[in-house]
Amino acid sequence: MKYYGFNFQWMYNSHSQKAAECDERALDFMCAMGCNFVRLPLNYWFWIRNFNYDEADESVLQKIDGFLHAVISRNLHCSLNLHRAPGYCINGAELEKHNLWTDEAAQTAFINQWKAFSKRYNHYTEDQLSFDLLNEPPNIDQYGCTREIHEKLVRKTVSAIRSVSPHRPITIDGLGGGNLAMPELSDLGLTMSTRGYQPMAVTHYKASWCAETKGIAEPVYPKTVYAGKTWDIDAIRAHYEPWAALAKKGVPVHVGEFGCYDSVDNEIALRWFKDLFKVFNELGWGYALWEFKGSFGIIDHKRPNTRHEKIGSYTVDRDLYELFKDGMQI
Repeated sequence: MKYYGFNFQWMYNSHSQKAAECDERALDFMCAMGCNFVRLPLNYWFWIRNFNYDEADESVLQKIDGFLHAVISRNLHCSLNLHRAPGYCINGAELEKHNLWTDEAAQTAFINQWKAFSKRYNHYTEDQLSFDLLNEPPNIDQYGCTREIHEKLVRKTVSAIRSVSPHRPITIDGLGGGNLAMPELSDLGLTMSTRGYQPMAVTHYKASWCAETKGIAEPVYPKTVYAGKTWDIDAIRAHYEPWAALAKKGVPVHVGEFGCYDSVDNEIALRWFKDLFKVFNELGWGYALWEFKGSFGIIDHKRPNTRHEKIGSYTVDRDLYELFKDGMQI
């Protein structure tokens, strides 16, 4: 089955904050849209304090239990994702005590966390729940990560999960922040998750956390020049060729995140979105927008020249909403 839906940051943003409440109204809206998928990014700092990896706060884990129940009880598939994991996060890896790619303590904690989730949620079927091991691993040779180290860690983690839950669907994000395909792991029966953010000059224009786009000129689309390429629909197709090659070999591919920050004009964003959805449909891939509500969402973004309309209980970007819905091939 192809999965279409959204990312929800109910337990990701900060270890100093309490987890958000489950937005059941948003889940109902998704169901009315015809979506069938929720990706749930988690920050382990919410239930682990001071890097004491073996001392989980049960009250926080019960909060995750409630999230899963709310999602799955609506016949939505839930993808549980470690967005910040012991020893690594794509944003703020330096805040970790250990390094996931070089330190045994972090690797052991990472594997044990997924084994613990496997035991805790073993009652859910493979149609209801999947595990997305790690959000956006780094570039090769960044933080000491190599293809070989990454492959070894993934194989150990998959083995630990399957020792408890042999049929649990498992997803792995591409290296290089989700952009680099991983044919070396194609034998494991995993879903490979890519990203829909290229060109970053469009999707992350004026994003304060993104060093790659600092100081760039206001983008256009098509024909934005970024990373040595002139971007249009053909450049997007070319970007996904390594992933399409995996799919042709029978490896399932999903777009775990895509979206556009709200500093760019919405007319530019919509031209890009239209091409992106067309390519995803050509390739037969499902997708999950980052995010439902916020600066990348269909609700509450502030891109200039957006056509806002009331749908159900939300005021939404009507054009993005329609493109999203029209792209679903359920």
